[in-house]
Formats: sequence, C-alpha cells, structure tokens
Amino acid sequence: MTQTIDYSGKIPNNVDLDTDRRLQRALESWQPNFLGWWRDLGPTVFKENDIYLRTAVAVGKEGWANFDYVRMPDYRWGIFLAERDGERTIAHGQHQGEPAWQTVPGEYRADLRRLIVVQGDTEPASVEQQRHLGRTAPSLYDLRNLFQVNVEEGRHLWAMVYLLHAHFGRDGRDEAEMLLHRNSGDDDSPRILGAFNEPTPDWLAFYMFTYFTDRDGKFQLGTLKESAFDPLARTCEFMLKEEAHHMFVGTMGVHRVVERTAALMKEHDTEDILPFGGIPLALIQRYLNFHFSVSMDLFGSETSTNAANYFSGGVKGRWMERRRKDDHRLLDDFTTVTSVRDGAFVTDEVPALSALNLDLRDQYVADCNTGVKRWNKVLEAAGLAHRLYLPHEGFNRKVGVYSGHHVDPHGAIIDEAAWEARKDGWLPSEQDKSDVASLMRPVYEPGEFASWINPPSVGINQQPVEFPYVRIG
Repeated sequence: MTQTIDYSGKIPNNVDLDTDRRLQRALESWQPNFLGWWRDLGPTVFKENDIYLRTAVAVGKEGWANFDYVRMPDYRWGIFLAERDGERTIAHGQHQGEPAWQTVPGEYRADLRRLIVVQGDTEPASVEQQRHLGRTAPSLYDLRNLFQVNVEEGRHLWAMVYLLHAHFGRDGRDEAEMLLHRNSGDDDSPRILGAFNEPTPDWLAFYMFTYFTDRDGKFQLGTLKESAFDPLARTCEFMLKEEAHHMFVGTMGVHRVVERTAALMKEHDTEDILPFGGIPLALIQRYLNFHFSVSMDLFGSETSTNAANYFSGGVKGRWMERRRKDDHRLLDDFTTVTSVRDGAFVTDEVPALSALNLDLRDQYVADCNTGVKRWNKVLEAAGLAHRLYLPHEGFNRKVGVYSGHHVDPHGAIIDEAAWEARKDGWLPSEQDKSDVASLMRPVYEPGEFASWINPPSVGINQQPVEFPYVRIG
C-alpha cells in the first residue's frame, strides 16, 4: 500500500488492487450497480455540469486533495486506506498489546461484518435524503458544498464495500449488494438506522443534518478507527479526514443563517422576520431540537451487552481510546446512568463496560455544544438576548432509557396530554416546514445569496466567494 493513489485503473485505489485479480473483478462488477444507483437516486440536478470539487490524490497529511472542475458522473470514486503502521498493536480489551489483525478472526467475523454494514448503509442514505436540494440552493457556493458532501459519501460507501468484498467472502458480496437495494424512507426496504429514513426537505434541515447527524458519524468512525481489525481502522482514519468538511458545512451553514436572522431582527425590531425573508430564531431552535434528538438515538441504548463485547474483543474502541488514562479494559470500573422511573429521574450505578454507548454519546454532546456556543456569540455580538441551546438528553427520544417517556426540552417530565399539546412549540410543525419551504428559492448567480443566509467570510480552497463553483449555462 502506498500514500499516492493509483488512478490508472477503473477503480482508483492505494491498496494494490491490481495484484488481486479476483477482488478487482468483483469490485469492477459492482461498479456499474453503484453508478446506476447514483444515476437513479443521487442528485437530481446539475448532473452534467462542471463542479469545483476536491478529489483525494494521496493519504498523507500534506497535499492529500486536488481541486478542479469535474462532472459528478466522472468523479473517480475509489478505495483509500490510511498508511499502515507495521508496529500498531491493539489498544484495548482482552487482546490489548497484541499485533493488530490484518485478517478477520473467525470469532469476530459476524460482529465486524455487522458494524461495517451499518456504517456502510448510512453513506448512500444521506445522498438519497439530500438528492433534491440542488433545486433550491441558496448560492453556487452552497450548491458546490452539497455536491462535495454527496460525492464523498459515495466514496465512503466504496470504502465499506471494499472491506466487505476483500474480507468477508460471499456474505460480504451479498451485503454489498444490499447496500444499494435499501433506500432512505422506502416502505419495504428502508435504511437500517432511523435518522437516515427522515426526509431532508430544505437547506436548514441539511445544515442541521450535517452538523448533528454527520457529527454522530464522526464519533462512530472514531470508535472504528480504534478497531483491532487494521484495514477497518485505516479506512476510517482516512474517512475522518474527509468527514471534517461535512461538519464544517453544517457548522458554518447554521452560523450564516443565524447571522442573517440576527441582522433582520435588529433591522426590523421583531422576532417575526419571515415576512422579511428570514428564518425566525424560534424556528431554528425547533429544527435544532429535532435533529439533535434524532441523532442522539443513533448511539443506541445507554447500556448494551453488544457494545461491551465489541470493546472487550477489540472490535471497536472508545473515542480517543489511546489518550484515555485508564487500563483500557474497564473490568472493575463503574459509571452512572440516568433514566426515568415512576415519573422521576433516577441514577443507577452500572459497569462501565456496559455503558460505552453512553460514554460515546456524552463525548458527542460536549462536541455539539461547541457549535451552539459559536452560534450564540453571533447573537451576543448583535446585542440580542436570545440564545440557542441543546435540548435535554431525554427530549423526543425513541431509543434507550428515555423511550416511552416524555421529557420537555428543559428537562421536565410531562405526560402524554402535555406532550401532544405542546410538541409543535418544540419540534418543527407542518407550518414551520411550509414557511421554510417558502424561502427556498434557488440562487445560481456567482456571488449572490438567498435572503435568509449570509455569505461566507471566505471561499473554498482560497477562491473568492463569488467564484463560479458550479458552471451553469
């Protein structure tokens, strides 16, 4: 394996694919199915236009990407793994200190396959969810960012498919086919995780998705980067490099919306800025509440035997595992889990091994708070008293200890009647979605932006904001 990516074959890669003709033929047979999926369920507009996209050219720390115009059907999706460390050892669990696995141990085959399939299923799902957004892009800058996210999610699908084909035989090939068979929101064959079956109907939802749901992806990839299975770890390490831009799109997208909202509130001395072409702050908060709570469910149950087994077996680690100041086995460690019992919050002590989903979720929540603080600085600088906030961890939950209970955004336990009476004040209502949709008018002139969002302070890859990021006409 090399740092530099080979673009001479049908499938760009840095895994010496041409030395394994059987694997190469299998992946080349899958490639037309992928391209058919992209044609049918990928972006619906600007398929043939030149778009200013980055393409990975190496996996090292410096100079790893190249920017140029490319048509999306011509984008070179490929297989890229971070450099192999021949000295790498397993950092946690019962195999701690042993050399990392280059092949799949039989006893962990099913677990590893399942983790790869679930991760792989999220990648095409988000493309499907966002396929219509190009019709209402607020600028060419944002349109280009949408397509960058889309093509890289497609590449991340390739990354998981390579692992399935290379290491899991016929079962892996069958699972790779199913990744294209399931579709987001399909009644008969939906995506595996609930958040990836939710619609993304507008750009505010897109920014919230890339901030909150892609951030979940960051933390899930971070745990897989610690896997004892070295090809999976190296795959996820490089994916994290690409994923950073996706979260940037979300962070700065919401930031720019809040900037515009604050300016309109000041200019017109009102919170009701919809008539002036802006998105009201209360509506932004409701979108935030929804996307945060749905993304929290992606972490699964707070206590999980599967999570404990994954960790103990070395299959999956914790976020920043190697920086943790403990024994990396947790056999004698305990932690606390909060739940609802008899209408009140209670705290129970549980083995730390069983609460690894909660550990990861807590890391995620802390990271989410950084963006909220950033957005609130915009409101503070505008002289406004309003602030955005993350809702309580029990709000609008469908998975885990809070499922079956109603908790309001501020942490009060309420009954079914109170929830039904007030939920439209906490979550996006049909009227909210209609109001946002009324603002979603495309802006395709270079340097021009929709009324509800501010321009960015800088462009992409040192290009000016008014650069023609998508060539139209």
